[in-house]
Amino acid sequence: MKHTVLVCDDDLAIVNSVEIFLASEGYRVLKAMNGRQAIELIETEEVDLLLLDIMMPEMDGLEVMRRIRETHSFPIIYVTAKSEDVDKIIGLNLGADDYMTKPYNPLELIARVRSQIRRYKRYNTHQVSPEAYRTGGLSLDPVKKEVRLEGESISLTATEYGILALLMKHKGRIFAINDIYESVWENHAVAADNTVAVHIRRIREKIEIDTKNPKYLKVVWGIGYKIEDISSE
Repeated sequence: MKHTVLVCDDDLAIVNSVEIFLASEGYRVLKAMNGRQAIELIETEEVDLLLLDIMMPEMDGLEVMRRIRETHSFPIIYVTAKSEDVDKIIGLNLGADDYMTKPYNPLELIARVRSQIRRYKRYNTHQVSPEAYRTGGLSLDPVKKEVRLEGESISLTATEYGILALLMKHKGRIFAINDIYESVWENHAVAADNTVAVHIRRIREKIEIDTKNPKYLKVVWGIGYKIEDISSE
């Protein structure tokens, strides 16, 4: 079955070139020239991934992402001419799974699209897996792809789930930022620090009562992150 990628950019030449790259790899491509068109297509079409520009007329990419994340969890890679870290962090905080800065290598774009869709489909497909991983009141069920905190269901994006699953499966083990990025994003860790840190912060906001004094998701300064093995305390 062909996976569908929606490309949203106000530059027609970019949209058409990306369509050629993706179609050559077997993807079905939908095209939107602004944010409103993208939202309309998402409401009527089955979309597996969105490539989203930031600087667009009528509605910029950040507002598009904000609205989409209210109801949809499919992966979003935002593609922008802006290279400043603050723009990347804002996009990641709003729910982007990854970002690319123009100009980009088409082969890298394809690799990131493939990786994000693979993880998203794995997250949304029930598979035969080990029993749930638990630590304190936090549990992650790899069969149901469900995370619960004190019995309450926690909603995560596929990327957030991938990070938490990696850490929960290896409770107590410290993972370096690059190791997390290469394992979850399935790509070389290039400028991974901000990307991983922002996703970690988003996970903490969902599973921690006090994000300044986290109980489960701990940082080990200068090394990386770990899930505390509370059961062994």
